Amino acid sequence: MESYKNLSGQSNVASYQIGDDQIIVGFAASKYSGPMYYKYTYAASGQATIDHMKQLALAGSGLNSYINTNPVKTQYVAKGPSPDGL
Repeated sequence: MESYKNLSGQSNVASYQIGDDQIIVGFAASKYSGPMYYKYTYAASGQATIDHMKQLALAGSGLNSYINTNPVKTQYVAKGPSPDGL
């Protein structure tokens, strides 16, 4: 996993892992739970959406907002407390 730059300082995204046709996004622990990881794929969300998420992750800005304001928020294929096995 790569650390997310979080240029705004206000993102809940903590890390990411880019694959050929997917991205895993790690969110920081909250007062309600530990860290959580979500896997998004071309098949579930579309190539254009995932490619845009990859660009935002690499830029270190806008990924959390994009996820929260687009249908991709509910289009993950797996989630868990660890990126292993997603």
